[in-house]
Amino acid sequence: MLRTRLWVGAVLIALTAGVLVIDQGMEPWFPFLFLFVVVLALLCCAELLQILPASGRPMSALCYGGVALVLIANWIPYVLRAGSQAASPQPEPWVWIAGCFTAVVLAAFLVEMAMFQASGESLTRISLTTWTVAYLGLLPSFLVQLRWLSDSDRATSSRRATAALALAIFVPKCCDIGAYFTGRFLGKHKMAPLLSPKKTWEGLAGGLTAAVVVAIVIDRFGSVVHGGIAAAAGLGLALGIAGVLGDLAESLIKRACRQKDASQSVPGFGGILDVVDSILFTAPVAYWWLR
Repeated sequence: MLRTRLWVGAVLIALTAGVLVIDQGMEPWFPFLFLFVVVLALLCCAELLQILPASGRPMSALCYGGVALVLIANWIPYVLRAGSQAASPQPEPWVWIAGCFTAVVLAAFLVEMAMFQASGESLTRISLTTWTVAYLGLLPSFLVQLRWLSDSDRATSSRRATAALALAIFVPKCCDIGAYFTGRFLGKHKMAPLLSPKKTWEGLAGGLTAAVVVAIVIDRFGSVVHGGIAAAAGLGLALGIAGVLGDLAESLIKRACRQKDASQSVPGFGGILDVVDSILFTAPVAYWWLR
């Protein structure tokens, strides 16, 4: 199990490095990030739909389309601005993102009205469609928007954006690793026995320590956090806590659906959703802290 987790982790790190390195200088398209985020989100959507109860399961096409639409909306204002010959104002991506999300919610209602049956699960399907697109479309949008994180000095903006992405991705995953090893060797006191029986308070302490260290190291290279080492440590702690909550949130979903893992597509981890769950919660925290 440990060997499998290590090699799968190495592959995930390599893919993340591609997002951080290959896309350099490819603004506003950032094709590697685009494929990375959209493909992973759609795969997670497939896993989520699979574990949801058959009764009340939302329409898959609407969920896939909604998740993809909301994520694509992150790029639209920047691409339009790049293609404009005249000087254009600063893009407002959240207007596009909110508009696309609203369109999905309205579409969910229209579909259920067209297919309504008195004995159906219309409200459940509408709610689950909205929740799925929010979980796998809106939350990853905060991660995507870190790529366009601006700075007062244009020369350092790209480096700061890259470091911000690295923080949002590596801090929660290193927190996972720190918690895994600390909990394995020192863990005695259960933290959330009903949601995640293997998590311990000792593992949490080890994971948060790792999160703080990694945040400080990344900030030393990227100078992304304003306020020095203390601010970087604070961000690392906040991201670590958010990552743990994201992991527990996904555990809640699995327990409610009576599933152990989202799938078995990633050896040693479970499903893809089991890998990215912590990042889904850290992305908004990193965005609002660093913007």
